[in-house]
Amino acid sequence: MAQTDNAQTATAPLHPKVGVSVVIFTLIPTENAMQEMAVLLVRRTKPPYDGNWALPGGWVYEGNSLTEAALWQLNDKTSLRPDFLEQLYTFGLPDRDPREHRIAVTYFALVKWGEQSVSPGPGASAASWFGIDDLPVPLAFDNEEIIDYAVRRLRSKVDYAHLAFRFLEPEFTLSELRLVYESVLGKKVDPANFRRRVEAAGTVAPSGRKQQDVPHRPARLYKCVVSIDDLIDSPKT
Repeated sequence: MAQTDNAQTATAPLHPKVGVSVVIFTLIPTENAMQEMAVLLVRRTKPPYDGNWALPGGWVYEGNSLTEAALWQLNDKTSLRPDFLEQLYTFGLPDRDPREHRIAVTYFALVKWGEQSVSPGPGASAASWFGIDDLPVPLAFDNEEIIDYAVRRLRSKVDYAHLAFRFLEPEFTLSELRLVYESVLGKKVDPANFRRRVEAAGTVAPSGRKQQDVPHRPARLYKCVVSIDDLIDSPKT
């Protein structure tokens, strides 16, 4: 019986390895009113795809949850510590990595432009922001597919979730909020309709303050009044 068990063990199929990848978005100010949505990439220094740009990520180590692994890998590879991180999707095609079958549990993060400094970590020679319409393709692995999925997810959620507020200061004008929507969606939004939708949603309320030190009539400031626990829908894994 022992010999049979050993033979079965020797021929048992191997299990895929599990890692995490993170799509980090920011909005970069431009000379135009609309901001540029950008994603952070690191340049690889090891094969496969040596010299190609890729999403920051790495292994899930024993004792860490998926979210803990994503936060650790992101900080290790880029020095970023985002306040917001949400699980995106799992990519697991057997041929997505030429070395072996590796499953990538992906996350997306949001950071305010210039709020944190970025520096490359182990296995990367550089870390840089790229506009989503100006990526240095081809990217490593299936990262183009992952970014495309993350962009579509962000755009689909910005209308009803808390994501837009992550690009703003605690107090903001409705024009600033609308600019975030327009920059994420990549198109203009009618101001009157936008105001009605936002006020009907009940996620913002006047803060009781107005802009200061502006060369025009000060606009009313608003704040998000819905707790993050009520808005977030990401799994705690």
